[in-house]
Amino acid sequence: MTEDQDIKILLDNNRQWASKRRAEDPEFFLRLSRQQKPKYLWIGCSDSRVPANQIIGLDPGEVFVHRNVANQVIHTDFNAISVMQYAIEYLDIRHIIVCGHYECGGIFAALQPQQFGIVDNWLRGIKDLHFEHQEEIASIKDERIRANRLSELNVERQVKNIGHSPLVQNAWKRGHKLSVHGWIYSIEDGLVRDLNLTISNRDQISPTHRLD
Repeated sequence: MTEDQDIKILLDNNRQWASKRRAEDPEFFLRLSRQQKPKYLWIGCSDSRVPANQIIGLDPGEVFVHRNVANQVIHTDFNAISVMQYAIEYLDIRHIIVCGHYECGGIFAALQPQQFGIVDNWLRGIKDLHFEHQEEIASIKDERIRANRLSELNVERQVKNIGHSPLVQNAWKRGHKLSVHGWIYSIEDGLVRDLNLTISNRDQISPTHRLD
């Protein structure tokens, strides 16, 4: 199969999908074009095996999505921060979901001593997180379980990063009902697990990070 044929398959798939949606609901695309009013912002990994809408059973228009390698929210990443601002201030979303996943390539890479290129700069925060929890991580003998535990710790860190941001704290100050959740997805069984990391007000973050 040629590269041109690969692309043609995608276009054919799109036409079939659109035709099926119109047959099921003739007004679907008309409604979709008139408004975007999701309740959720999904911050997930770029991994192709973790499609946000599909794994939580939502249609297009129902979840606003930002994805990057290892689902990180770094304060100097203006892409992620801009997405959050738009979602909170213009879409009026009520839930930010940070969803990591087991078997994450970015996490595995951060656990290795070798260089992978420019992505090493992006993964630096996860390496720092590994260092902070080195005793716990080192106590886990199975490499796969070790990486999965670091995936969970990474979700926890990103939930905190979101709560520490002025953008979110100012939203809470304005009375915006906004909760941040930490989830993990298992590719092996297709299930999302709530890590019970939800924060919904400034009292749930450390005093050091609270902003007046």
